Order: sequence, then C-alpha cells, then structure tokens
Amino acid sequence: MAKFLNTSATNYYLEELIKSASDRLILISPYLKLNDRIKELLEDKNRLKIDVRIIYGKSELQPLEISWLNELSFVRTSFCKNLHAKCYLNESSCIITSLNLYEFSQVNNNEMGVYVSRDDDPAMYKDTYEEAQRIIRISDEVRISLEKIEKAVTPALTITSNQSSENDKTSKMTSSKLAIKLKLKTAELFKVLITQGYVEEVEDKHILTDKGLSSGGEAKKGRFGAYIIWPDNFNPISTS
Repeated sequence: MAKFLNTSATNYYLEELIKSASDRLILISPYLKLNDRIKELLEDKNRLKIDVRIIYGKSELQPLEISWLNELSFVRTSFCKNLHAKCYLNESSCIITSLNLYEFSQVNNNEMGVYVSRDDDPAMYKDTYEEAQRIIRISDEVRISLEKIEKAVTPALTITSNQSSENDKTSKMTSSKLAIKLKLKTAELFKVLITQGYVEEVEDKHILTDKGLSSGGEAKKGRFGAYIIWPDNFNPISTS
C-alpha cells in the first residue's frame, strides 16, 4: 500500500531511496539544482558503478554543475521538453511527489508525495517504472543541451579568449569540455587518457601521471570535488 509523505518525509525517503539503490536509480525532476547532500550520495553511487539516470526539464543548469555531472561516468543526464513529472525510483521502490530535485524546494516549499514499495504494490510500481522508461526514451542526452548552452555563450567567451590570446597562450578547459570538443563522452575520454598514459585510475579516482603533467594537465579542486584541466589544443587521440 502506498504511504503518504509530507515535505520532511519526502526528503527523508528520497535520500533513503538513493542510498539503498544497488542496481539502478532514476531521478525525474523538471528543476535540477542539487544540494551537497544529494551530490555526495550520487558520487557514492558512481563509485559503486550504479546505473543512474537523471532527467530534467528546465534549462537552468550552470556550466559548473553540468561539468560535475559529466565527470560521473555512471550518471547519465537527459533533458526532456515539457517535463512536469517528479518521480524517483530505484529497483525496489519509488516516490511520486510534487517535490523538485531543487535545493530551494527541498528547504522552503510545502510538498506532498506517496511512497510505493515494489513488494507491497507491484502493479503500481510497474506502471510507474514503465512511464519513467518512456520519459527516458523521449529525452535527449544532456551532452546535446550542454553544446547548446556553449553555443549560446560563445560570443562572450570568444571575446574574452581573443582579448587574452596575445598574452596567454595556455588557456585550458575541463575534461568534460575537452570530451565534447573531441566528440566523446567523458568516460570515453578518460579511457583514452588512461591508455595513453596521461592519467591513471586509483581507487576510482583519476590521477595525473608525469606524462599528463608534462602535457599541460593540471589537477584542480572545486566545490564539488577534484577535476583536471587541459590545454585547449591538447588532443590525446592524435597521439594514439
């Protein structure tokens, strides 16, 4: 039988649903602005190689957040036009709710929802899961959305780049942006980097090697964890 959830209960069950996912996790929310707690949980799922799908419907992702998401190899993010559903599922339960996966909503809004266990109500869980799969099928991978965002800000970025190019020949980009430039997914880029000896994987983390450092790679630490930047003319594929 479905269980009614108020605002605090929805937040609690959402965290438990993410933590208990051992095979798959689907997060559907029109608005997407993740708080630090949800980010920590998703990073842990990524370390455990859990298949995570995030579907959002409003183009309000900041470049830093997109970059962070793209660094998570097992988290795939998609954009769905006209999305209004809010639904969160793992392999054993789901939450259907008014709560967006949005930091402000989780703290300030009055929300309602229902929790459904697959064991207690398999028919309702099945219907919810099948609808979630349909939404995934009609969604576009976030890499497409990121390219659109970058095109939208290109004029401003180009001016900055041209102004600095005479004095700074070493402008750099994140691994996710380099992947987009090379028409790869971030996970595919890191496979190339590891194969070519620019990066090594230590305890599910990517560490620069001496070769990576000599090629201009730099390890950085941001708000959402460590990341690597590369010279904008760096191309590991051309050396493979």
